[in-house]
Amino acid sequence: MKKRLFTTNVTLVLIASFFYMMSSMLITPIIAEFTQSIGATSAIAGLIAGIMNITSLLLRPIAGNLTDRISKYQLTMIGASFLLIANLGYGLTTNLAIITGLRIINGIGYTMCSVCMSTWIADLLPPTRVGAGMGIYGLANALGMACGPAISIFLYKHVGHQASFWVAAASSFLLIIIIQFVTNRGLPTILKTTKKRRLRIVHPKVVPIAIILLLFSLPYFATQTYLVSYITRLHLNVSAGIFFPIYAVILLVLRILMRDLFDRIPFKKFLWLSLVGNLIGLIGLTHLTNLFYLLISTTGLAVGYGLMFSICQAKALMVVNQDEHGIANSTFFVGVDLGMSLGPIIGGLISNFLPMTWFYPIMMLTLPLIVLIYWFNRKLLG
Repeated sequence: MKKRLFTTNVTLVLIASFFYMMSSMLITPIIAEFTQSIGATSAIAGLIAGIMNITSLLLRPIAGNLTDRISKYQLTMIGASFLLIANLGYGLTTNLAIITGLRIINGIGYTMCSVCMSTWIADLLPPTRVGAGMGIYGLANALGMACGPAISIFLYKHVGHQASFWVAAASSFLLIIIIQFVTNRGLPTILKTTKKRRLRIVHPKVVPIAIILLLFSLPYFATQTYLVSYITRLHLNVSAGIFFPIYAVILLVLRILMRDLFDRIPFKKFLWLSLVGNLIGLIGLTHLTNLFYLLISTTGLAVGYGLMFSICQAKALMVVNQDEHGIANSTFFVGVDLGMSLGPIIGGLISNFLPMTWFYPIMMLTLPLIVLIYWFNRKLLG
């Protein structure tokens, strides 16, 4: 008999995860422009904007180890409080030094919530439905990631920066309120073992999964940063503004339709499907001359990186013991953080030193590297 997926606790954590993601994503699109408007140079604005991701990357191992040792409710509460403090602070100051400090606080809150909530929901799911559950969790995150920037940019254009900050603070506050109603507080799982638990920076079994996701994510995050420049410099007759909304809709449909397959189909079959998806997406972007190729590219990346995000996260939890879910999730998110950081950097190097027509053909080099990483770890990954 198939066990129920959407229990009250699972539903509440899903809703809370939407608000945690939207809280940070409301700030990301406007923070650089906001700091420039109060006197920061472009370089300083970029540093202030990026320091949250740097903080997140550095703190992932700490968050992972804490998640395996402390109540998920307590850690999420602390992380959400940090998010609330940061978002309120943005709306109350124009001092660049204070804003830099707030970005670090934002990064601490974001890291704690991302690692802790993904581990919390994994522990709430039936063991036989982890793949389906993490797919829906990824969908809630994706919706927050899509809604946050859209609302933020709209408010910035029609009202001002402050409105976005207050809505972000409201999202953080709603996160705090919602988790009060989760009855399972996510106490750490204690398994009988003779080995003394030690602190670890990463979980070795999850490292190849994180590297695979990193390689899948590089073209996506490079596109997120440079799509407008790519279209402008090559004088392409397509709209960059519709790319990511179409991507989000396709990904939404895919995750809903395929959610029950995540627990039944082996990792390697999804890997090959997503490799073909990323290849088709990159071919579509290479020939981005009309709406047809735009649809091809968005569908390809959704089947590629979009699906592999959930598949890799579920696999990361399946290759470790339940009391190691925290460090497994933190290792997984290191791959995500590196993809978010390296994608724009590699894209910038390509656009600066090579013809723009080489942008996506060079990104295709990630595909054989993914196959190589999988081949050396095929016994572990299946």
